[in-house]
Amino acid sequence: MIEVENLRKEFKKTIKDPGLRGSVKSLFRPKVEKIVAVNDISFSVPEGEILGFIGPNGAGKSTVIKMLTGILTPTAGKCTINGKNPRENRKNYVKEIGVVFGQRTQLWWDLPLRETYGVLKEIYEVPDDRFKKRMAFLNEVLDLDSFITNPVRTLSLGQRMRADIAASLLHSPKVLFLDEPTIGLDVVVKDNIRNAIEEINRQEHTTVILTTHDLSDIELLSKRIVMIDKGQKVFDGAIADLKTKYGQIRELDFETDCPDPERELDYINRFSLGEDDISFEREGMSVKVRFNSSAVPVSEMVGYTLGKINISDISVKDADIEEIIRRLYSQGVEQ
Repeated sequence: MIEVENLRKEFKKTIKDPGLRGSVKSLFRPKVEKIVAVNDISFSVPEGEILGFIGPNGAGKSTVIKMLTGILTPTAGKCTINGKNPRENRKNYVKEIGVVFGQRTQLWWDLPLRETYGVLKEIYEVPDDRFKKRMAFLNEVLDLDSFITNPVRTLSLGQRMRADIAASLLHSPKVLFLDEPTIGLDVVVKDNIRNAIEEINRQEHTTVILTTHDLSDIELLSKRIVMIDKGQKVFDGAIADLKTKYGQIRELDFETDCPDPERELDYINRFSLGEDDISFEREGMSVKVRFNSSAVPVSEMVGYTLGKINISDISVKDADIEEIIRRLYSQGVEQ
């Protein structure tokens, strides 16, 4: 369905020397710096797969998505979606894809949502009978009925996100690109969005590329991830393999009045941990400990910490993607 081969994207940036002289000089002899945003990335996605596409801020995720959707032209390499080049025969190509950017909307701000869908129906040339069936399906999966007559500007963030996903699926695309679809949403709304994506994929076999910072999104929806950093692919495989190979990172957050909690707890000697298995940060009374839960179970870590020093407001959560990237590099990246 999706084939990406040696994809590369370069941008040119003009460097200006300081002051008036620098401004004049840049007009006649500008210095140009080449920035490589995406560097030789290759991967494929079979039909019906939900692929998690992840990486830290500035890694190049959105640039790759923009090339796959035809917004940007690659500097080198190629990508094809369902046998089509995104930049060629664009009118027919866009009828086969749906795109949702979490921070942007394709909806008309002052129109009632129902009318917005009517406009999109004409743009995508969806026949009347198919449009009615499609709206019935989207209403069922995304629960649009309660706000479909409201102007878009009055919708909550969660409602707008559901409305945007519906808009991207109105023309029954074969591929759906979701860029941060749950950003800023509360837990309940996130679950609703995830369930909707899962149901659409199950019923229609829609291929989905999901870009997100929320690892819980990835774990609940995807079996496979492609991870990139600094424009390069650093991992491509099953989430289970990632955890097995690099350990399952957890973050223990707590507050303490202990003057030197790192020395007092001495996690490395207590649990015979390597330096890559744990990191310790403190700011005032707040302490953040990232640890490899495959090396020391969460229950032991929490129990030992609570028994060793005075603790308040303790919590455990998954570490962020940046921490996983750090571990990937510290143990050696395998392309």
